[in-house]
Amino acid sequence: MSKGVIADDLVAAYHADGYVLVRGMLDAEEIGLLSRASREDRVLDQKSFGKDDGEGGVVRLSLWNHPTDTIYGMIARSASIVGSAAKLLGDEPYHYHSKMIMKDAKVGGAWAWHQDYGYWYQNGVLSPNLTSAYIAVDRATRDNGCLQVIRGSHKLGRIEHVLTGDQAGADQDRVDEILKRLELVHVEMEPGDVLYFHANMLHRSDQNRSDNPRWSMICCYNARSNDPYKESHHPRYTPLDIVPDSAIRDAGERRFSGAIDDAAWLDDGADQSARILAAR
Repeated sequence: MSKGVIADDLVAAYHADGYVLVRGMLDAEEIGLLSRASREDRVLDQKSFGKDDGEGGVVRLSLWNHPTDTIYGMIARSASIVGSAAKLLGDEPYHYHSKMIMKDAKVGGAWAWHQDYGYWYQNGVLSPNLTSAYIAVDRATRDNGCLQVIRGSHKLGRIEHVLTGDQAGADQDRVDEILKRLELVHVEMEPGDVLYFHANMLHRSDQNRSDNPRWSMICCYNARSNDPYKESHHPRYTPLDIVPDSAIRDAGERRFSGAIDDAAWLDDGADQSARILAAR
């Protein structure tokens, strides 16, 4: 698959397994523009913050709540990615947040086993009907710390989380028992591949000890009917202004032609999540 909303058989696989991998959802030019933009983006770099993984490494990331007119926002608002999220959620999706995970060569830290809903539950979200679109900016392999998932673990419900370094990880005793019964999958990806996964899917990644970076962008979506019952640092229902897929390329080309200046797009003064999470 390249463009377009995912097919019914992939939706069925998502609900059975908790995840589905869509190959080549962003083409080579689009992912090349995203890779260049993110690596040259001094604001993205300056606003990034590190999370100690409890194993001697640090995960670096930047996070923002509301999509903009940058290439990041065009991807998060693009018809294929949003339309696929809508089909998986069975509802109108809205942008819960996006983040860039910067797992650099040799120094990129690990992520502990966790469920995203293990965090988002605290934000007044009543149901785990959220999905994440995990976009490979670089090639992801076992050597550079690709994502690992436990197939079918989304059906086990929310698991208690405890701090591991700076990260909240799922109860390890319970995870050990789950791994005896369910399949561990290493999700190796090529640039432009997109992995959709359920908010209760247990996932983690190893440190990057290779010579190759493993950056990824993750767009998280909540269902409109799952609007949080209270305010938090992530947004309540906000309608998405969906754009055609061609807007991704247009935004990237404008960025490098100098037609737009998005140097201050990530404003932690206006984005509670960027400010709060960086301070933790």
